[in-house]
Amino acid sequence: APTAGQAEIAGYDVFDQALEARARIGYLPEGTPLYRDMTVLEYLQFIADIRQLPRGDKRTRRLKQVVEQCGIGDRLGFLIGELSKGFKQRVGLAQAILHEPEVLILDEPTSGLDPNQIVDIRQVIRDIGKEKTVIFSTHIMQEVQAVCSRVLIISKGKIAADGRPDDLQRKAQGQMELVVEILGDVNVARSGLEAVDGVASVRPAPADGEEAGAGHRFVVMARSGGDPRAEIFRMAAQKGLVLLELKRERASLEEVFRTLTSGGAAN
Repeated sequence: APTAGQAEIAGYDVFDQALEARARIGYLPEGTPLYRDMTVLEYLQFIADIRQLPRGDKRTRRLKQVVEQCGIGDRLGFLIGELSKGFKQRVGLAQAILHEPEVLILDEPTSGLDPNQIVDIRQVIRDIGKEKTVIFSTHIMQEVQAVCSRVLIISKGKIAADGRPDDLQRKAQGQMELVVEILGDVNVARSGLEAVDGVASVRPAPADGEEAGAGHRFVVMARSGGDPRAEIFRMAAQKGLVLLELKRERASLEEVFRTLTSGGAAN
């Protein structure tokens, strides 16, 4: 029993109305526990029985929808134990959404998959997320960036951050940092950047794989709260410089996570 507080799923208290709350949750735990000696179709029929889906045309239609959505139509007759890990994940997702839950909880759903399988599973999750609330638990920040529209970072049992990935990255960054590449006289380019209203500092930036004749690269720090990108564009045009690149750098989600969970804070 909880020592304090209250939690609800679709309006049902998870303690006092536990069965009603659970009926509205789909869950895929880490490791995808499945019955290896069942075929995919047998397993999904078994889950449909457990979830009390009515037999007949309605169940058939729902099974067909889930099979198509998870891309397992050509594996229905296979034993689950014979499937690749990627297809086992797909079957795990199918069982989690079969009863049309209002909330889907996924725990490290791409763990152990190869790059191609990860891309496929991400797409399935994004498609499901268009219709369902999906709670995606992971420590892999690339997964968060690729799949999630909202991020909650939890540290020591408390929410340390809540927002869109881009917003959290901007807040952690503080001042806007830009990478600028300009073709033309290096001294004119640097002095022009330094004179732009809203620019706090300019320093040279190394260019990976820079070829002969490429432009000069700079790291430009904006003044607090400022955004000098439009003025940089105008400056380059006025001085006859060619602006090859103007890119905003953001703190990675890994950096945001480390900052927030090691005693830092993002306001």
